[in-house]
Amino acid sequence: MACGYGCEGKGMWFTPEVRRILAYSKPVDLRKSIDGLVGLVKSVLAEDPLSGSLFVFVNRRGNYVKLVAWDRTGWCLFAKRLEHGHFHFPHPDTKQELSLQVFQLLLDGIALGGRH
Repeated sequence: MACGYGCEGKGMWFTPEVRRILAYSKPVDLRKSIDGLVGLVKSVLAEDPLSGSLFVFVNRRGNYVKLVAWDRTGWCLFAKRLEHGHFHFPHPDTKQELSLQVFQLLLDGIALGGRH
């Protein structure tokens, strides 16, 4: 994939260009496209969307996530919907930084931390 985040395998999600994985755990209207999500990165997360970080957003039902990131040439937008289950963030914090391992488990719909 041109933007270096690929979805062919779990190891492909995180490349050296990605500095951090930041998740916003409050529900977001995921009808938003890149521009709307980048606006949230700036206004709500108070982060630089051009920093090379990967930003994660979840819908109200918790079964759909969108990821947005800037690579050297443009924006990348990814989406994943779980057919069964929900995405579970490891902490109750609204804004949280995820490790690659936690991010991969989150994408698999595996609950971390306390019982849900």
